[in-house]
Amino acid sequence: MNSNFNDLSEDSRIWIYQSNKELNNDQVSEISGELTDFLKTWNTHGKPISCSFQVKYNRFIIIAAENTLEISGCSIDSSVAFIQSLETKYSIILLDKMDVAYRTDETINIISLKDFKQMVKNKSITPKTVVFNNLVSNISELNSHWETTVKDSWHSRFL
Repeated sequence: MNSNFNDLSEDSRIWIYQSNKELNNDQVSEISGELTDFLKTWNTHGKPISCSFQVKYNRFIIIAAENTLEISGCSIDSSVAFIQSLETKYSIILLDKMDVAYRTDETINIISLKDFKQMVKNKSITPKTVVFNNLVSNISELNSHWETTVKDSWHSRFL
């Protein structure tokens, strides 16, 4: 069951999928349609899930679900299978948790964690560099701690 993302509660659970490539507007439109169709049928133990999505910066797919029902392993598995189908169809990688996204001016860069550590060491990435903390777990954290600085995120361990 699709809801408006902005109407979901602040404690709604989220999953962030980061694309290794920037999506063009046509791809975002197509993926948005596919997400809408998938979320209409997404359920847990046969009960529809109040959920929604956003595609941010043509790079990040964010799926949110109200915490009114316990999202089961099968429900999560079906969403991951859906994301994998997007990876195949659009020749992108969405499930690699070892890549780091950071911003330089208006550009979002995706690099390996190994390269990120090296850039911190070389001072190309500083405590004030804006990073995307994809470990946030709900809408409240998304709004307050997703797009943040290295010094204010888990990335600070590499400083």
